Amino acid sequence: MTHPERKADLAVWLLYTFSFLLLWEWLRPLEELTATGHLGIFLFFIFICLMMSMLGMPVIPGFFVKSIFILYALHFLYYEGSFFDSRWLSLFVGDFIKNIGLVWDSEWSEITNVFRSLLFFILLWLMSYLIRYWLINRKQIFIFFFMTLVYITVLDTFTPYEATNAIVRTVIAGFAVMGMLTYYRLVDREAIQKKFLHSRKWMVPLVVMIACSVGIGYAAPKADPIWPDPVPFIKSYGKGAGDGIGGTQRVGYGTDDSRLGGPFIGDSQVVFRTNVEARHYWKVETKDLYTGKGWILPDEEQQLRHFLEGETVPVISFVEGIETQDRSSEVFSYIRHPHVIYPHGVKRISAGTDISFYINTYTEKINSVRANEAAAVESYTVSYEAPTYSVSSMRKTVDAAQSGMPEDFIERYTQLPPSLPKRVHELALKITEGQTSWFDKARKIEQYLHNPEFSYDQQDVAVPGNRDDYVDQFLFETKRGYCDNFSSSMAVLLRTVGIPARWVKGYTEGEYRDLGEESRRIYEVTNNNAHSWVEVYFPEVGWVPFEPTQGFSNNVQFNFDTPASSGTQAQQEPAKPAAAPVKPEKKDPVDTGKASFSFKGVWSQIEMLFKNDWEWLVAGAAAVAALSVWVYRKRVKWLPSYYIFLYKRKKNDEYLAKAYLALLHQLELYGLKRKNGQTLRDYARYVDGFFSSKEMSRLTSRYEEFLYRGKLQEGSWAESKQLWENLIKKASA
Repeated sequence: MTHPERKADLAVWLLYTFSFLLLWEWLRPLEELTATGHLGIFLFFIFICLMMSMLGMPVIPGFFVKSIFILYALHFLYYEGSFFDSRWLSLFVGDFIKNIGLVWDSEWSEITNVFRSLLFFILLWLMSYLIRYWLINRKQIFIFFFMTLVYITVLDTFTPYEATNAIVRTVIAGFAVMGMLTYYRLVDREAIQKKFLHSRKWMVPLVVMIACSVGIGYAAPKADPIWPDPVPFIKSYGKGAGDGIGGTQRVGYGTDDSRLGGPFIGDSQVVFRTNVEARHYWKVETKDLYTGKGWILPDEEQQLRHFLEGETVPVISFVEGIETQDRSSEVFSYIRHPHVIYPHGVKRISAGTDISFYINTYTEKINSVRANEAAAVESYTVSYEAPTYSVSSMRKTVDAAQSGMPEDFIERYTQLPPSLPKRVHELALKITEGQTSWFDKARKIEQYLHNPEFSYDQQDVAVPGNRDDYVDQFLFETKRGYCDNFSSSMAVLLRTVGIPARWVKGYTEGEYRDLGEESRRIYEVTNNNAHSWVEVYFPEVGWVPFEPTQGFSNNVQFNFDTPASSGTQAQQEPAKPAAAPVKPEKKDPVDTGKASFSFKGVWSQIEMLFKNDWEWLVAGAAAVAALSVWVYRKRVKWLPSYYIFLYKRKKNDEYLAKAYLALLHQLELYGLKRKNGQTLRDYARYVDGFFSSKEMSRLTSRYEEFLYRGKLQEGSWAESKQLWENLIKKASA
C-alpha cells in the first residue's frame, strides 16, 4: 500500500521543485542582459535555501549555513588565497563598511561588485523565504506567478532576450503550483481527509489541462500583432546618441579605436557559430600604438603578405619548442566580414580552393580574397596549436637587456605617449614591487585589475577629456569600465616597467549551445561577445595572452614547472620577435564571455586548501566538533529559548500542536520521560505532580481537542501560549 506520508512528501517536493523553476526564470535573462556572471553559484544558493526550507531546518543553523555559503561564494568570485586566510576577510569588511557609506550617501553607481553580489545573495535569500511563506502558510502563489510572467514578457519586448520558451516553462510551473495549492486549500477549508484517491482525482485532470493547454498553444496558428512593435518607436528617441565622441555606441567589432570610452548598448546579433574541440578566444587584429585616448595604426605603409588556402599562416604566436597540442575549429559566418577570425597559435586555414588570404604583418589581421577582390567566407576550418606555457621559462626574463630582443622591437611594444601622467608609472612600480621576472610582474598587474575596487560597467563609463589620459582616468578616477578600459590599462602599466605588450581585439568563445559530433562543442558568438585583452611577449616563449577584465577567462594553460623540468622546453637561443597576434576587435564586452562556474575548479581549490592549510583545517574541525558537542550537551538549557523565539509570536492556532510536541521533547531532555503505553493525560498528571501545577493537563486537553477533532476554536493558541511558555521555562531550569 502507498503510505500517505510518502505522498505528502512527494507533493511538497513537487511544490518546491516547480517553485525553484519559477525562481530560475528570474535568473536566466541576467547573463544575457547584465554583467552578472557565475549564475550557477546563485542558482545553487537558491537550491540550498529551498532544500533547507523543505527539510524544515531550524532557523539558526540554516542562517549559519547560508551565511557561510555566501562568504565562500564571495571569496571564490573576488578574492585570492585561502578561504581561511583572515586577510581577505579584513578586505571584505572594509569593502562592506565603505559601501554602507555609499548607500547612505545615495552613491549607487559607486557600489563595488562585491557588495552588489552580497545584496543579490540577500535578495535571493528573501525570495526563497517568500516562496516558503506562500507555499506553506498562505498556500497561494498567484502574485509571484503573475509577476514572473510580467517580468519575462517585458524583457522579451524591450530587450534582446528571447522569452518564448521561458513563457512556456513559466506557465507549466505556475499552473502546476497553483493547481496543487488550490487542492490543499480546499482540503483544509472543508476538513477533508487527505487520501491518495482524492488527490489523484484532482491532480490527473490538472496534468491533462496543463498538457493540453501547452500543446494547443504550440500547435495553434499565431495571429499577427494587433499593435505595432513599441521598441523602434521608443528607440527613435535615442537616435543620435552615438553621434560624436562619447555618445552611446553599439557593441561589436569596429576598426576605429582612436577614441575609447563612453557607454555601450548590447547587441545579440549572431556573428558566427563555431564547432570546436575546446573553448578559446577568437582573434582579429592587434594594435600597439597608444595615444593617450586610444589605439591607432602607425602612419607608415602596412606590409601585406599573401598566402593560399591550406598553406602555413605567417603568424608567429610563440617560439619553437613550446609544448603544444594540435586542434582544429570550424567557423560558420552569419555576418559577411571580409576578415578571418582565428585562435591563438593558428597554423592553417581551409576555406575552398578559390579563396586566398592577405595578412597585415603589423596587425596580423587576415583578409580573405577571391579573384583579387575582398570576399567574405561563409565557412572555414582553422587548424591551430594550443600551447601550454612554461612558467619557469617565462620567469627567466628579468629585463630587456638580457632578453636579446632587437631594440626596435622593444621600442615598438613599450611605446608610450609623452603626456602619460607619471603616477601611472609610479602605480606600476608599486604593484610590481618585489617582483623580478616579467611573468610575475604581469601576473601582479593582472591581479591588481581584478581587485574589487574596479567595477565592470557598460553604461556609466567616462570619456576622457582633451587633457585626460584614457588609462590614467580609469586607474585613478572612475575605476569602472569594460574590457577596453581593463586591457588598455594592463598594456600601459606593463610598458611603463619595460615589458613588451600589445592590445588585442576579438571575441570570447561565445555561448555554449550544443554538443556536436565526436564530443565537439558548438558555440554561438554574437556582437555581445566582442572583447579586447592583452598579450605579453617573453623571449623564450613568445606572445602570451593575459585577461585583466573582471569576470572573463581566456582559458590559457600555464605549466608551473620547476626550472629543472622546464629546461628542455626553454628556447636556448634568443627568439625572434613574434609578430603581434591578431584578435577580433571588440568595442565593448557584454557579459557573455565570463568565466563559468565549474565544480572541477572548486574541487581543485579544495585540494589546494587541504594541501596548504591542513593544520588549520584540522584545528578548525576539532574546534567545531568540540563546540558542537558542548552545544549538544547543553541543549536542555538553550532549546527552550529557541522554541519560545520560534512559536511565541505565531498567531495561527495550528502552531499549538507543533509547540506541544516541542514541549514533549524538552520534557524528555529534562528527565521527565514518558513511559511506553502511557496516555497523554496520565503523562500530563505526572508532569503536573512534578511541578506542582495543573498547566500540563490544561494544555494537553487543548492538544487532544485538536488531535481528535482536526481543528481548534479560534484563539486557542493565544489562550494557551502562556501555559506552554511557563512549562517549557520550567523544563530548562
